[in-house]
Amino acid sequence: MKNDQKLHIAVIGSGGAAMAAALKATERGARVTLIERGTVGGTCVNVGCVPSKIMIRAAHIAHLRKESPFDAGISAAAPEVDRAKLLQQQLARVEELRDTKYEKILREHKDITVLNGEARFLDTNSLLVTLAEGGEKPVHFDRAFIGTGARPAEPPITGLADTPYLTSTSALALDTVPKRLIVIGAGFVALELAQAFARLGSKVTVLARSRLLSSEDPAIGEAIDAAFKREGIEVLSQTLPSNVDYSDNEFIVETPAGTLRADQLLVATGRTPNTEDLNLASIGVETSRDAIQVDEHLQTTVPGIYAAGDCTNQPQFVYVAAAGGSRAAINMTEGEAKLDLSAMPGVMFTDPQVATVGLSEAEAVARGYSVDTRLLDLENVPRALVNFDTQGFIKMVAERNSGRLLGVQIVAAEGGEIIQTAVMALRAGLTVQEIGDDLFPYLTMVEALKLCAQTFTKDVKQLSCCAG
Repeated sequence: MKNDQKLHIAVIGSGGAAMAAALKATERGARVTLIERGTVGGTCVNVGCVPSKIMIRAAHIAHLRKESPFDAGISAAAPEVDRAKLLQQQLARVEELRDTKYEKILREHKDITVLNGEARFLDTNSLLVTLAEGGEKPVHFDRAFIGTGARPAEPPITGLADTPYLTSTSALALDTVPKRLIVIGAGFVALELAQAFARLGSKVTVLARSRLLSSEDPAIGEAIDAAFKREGIEVLSQTLPSNVDYSDNEFIVETPAGTLRADQLLVATGRTPNTEDLNLASIGVETSRDAIQVDEHLQTTVPGIYAAGDCTNQPQFVYVAAAGGSRAAINMTEGEAKLDLSAMPGVMFTDPQVATVGLSEAEAVARGYSVDTRLLDLENVPRALVNFDTQGFIKMVAERNSGRLLGVQIVAAEGGEIIQTAVMALRAGLTVQEIGDDLFPYLTMVEALKLCAQTFTKDVKQLSCCAG
C-alpha cells in the first residue's frame, strides 16, 4: 500500500504515551504525523523518572558513605558532594536515553513524520500546527491521539507566584545543594526529592496539608514519617502555608506552625494536564479540571479521537501512559483493546520505598468486601535481618471467606522490586494460602510476601528459616 493510502493518525506529543501510540499504530499499518512543541521525549526521560532516579541513587550512595548499619566494622565519613558534577552525569545519561529511545527512533522511522510546533484542533478531522520555524501547517487525519502530558501545578498560596520557587523540573536542574530547603507537598514526587536533597546535605522541612501520603493506607505515611525523622527531615503535618515571600535571597513562608525561612522552596503539590491550548471544547472533547476524560478503550467523548497518559484522568505513571498509548493505537487501527488497571503497581523511590497494588483495606471495605488483613514487620523477614535494615512492613488485604488476594502495601528498601510478584499474584487471582504454600528463594526480600501470606494461618515467629 502506498504511504498516502494508509490510515493517517495525528499524534500530539512525544512522551511515553505518544511514542507508544505512534509506534504501535505504524506497526499495525498506519502512517503517523507526530507533533511536538518542546523537547522530544516528554516528562519521564527529560524531567521526571530518569533524572530523579539518578539523583535519588546518588543521594543514596552519599547517605551510605556517611551512615550505614555496618559502621561498627566499616569506617564512615561524610562525603563531599559536588552537585554540579553530579548534574553533568545526570544530564549526560538523560541526553543519551532521549536520543536512543526517542530521537533516533523518530529520525529513522519511515512511517512517522515529525512536526516541531504547537497543535490545536480545527475540527474533528484536522489540526492547525503553528510551526516552531515559523508559519502554520494544516494536518488532516483519520484518527488523532493526544499525549501532551502534564506540568507541575501551582497551588493558590498568597505571594507564591511572585517568588522564584522550585518545581520538580527546576529542582532536578539545580547545580548546588541548598543549605535550607522547604518542600510543600506530601506525595510521591515531593517526598522523593525531599529525602534526596536531605541526603545530599540540605536541611529539609516538609509541609503536608494533611499528612504524608494521605491517599495511602495510614500505616504507610506513618512509616515514612518515622524514616524521615530518623534522618533529620522535619515533617509538619496539617500545615498549609498562608503566605510566601522572597527577600534578600531568602524564602519566608508563613504557616500555622510559625514563620519558616529557607534558601530554596520546592512546590510539589500535583500536576496540571497540558490541554488548555488544544481547543478541545470547540470540538466536544470533554475535560474535567483540564484532564481529558477517556473510556476503557482510551477514546475521548469524540469518536476517533483518543488520549492517554498524564493529560487524561488516568493514574500518572509512565507505564500506565505507555500501556494506554499502545492500546489506543490498536483501537485506532480497527483492533480491540482495553486498559485494565485493576492490578496497577505504584512505587515511590524513597528509602524505604513504598510500593502498592490493588486495594487498600479501606478501599476494599468501601467496595463492600468482607476483608481479612495481615501486617508483617520486616523484623520477621530473614533478608531484612541480615541486611540490618528492618524498617518497614508488608501488608496483605484478602477476601475473608475465599482468601483471595485483594491488595498489597509494602514499605521496604526494595519495595519496588518486590511489588511485581504481588501484581502477578493479584492478576492470577491467587489466594493467600496459595502464596504461602509457594516456593520463594530464601534470603530474598520477596520472600516477605510468602511470610506475610503465611501469617493468615500461622505464627511465623515459630517457623524455622525458610520453612515451607
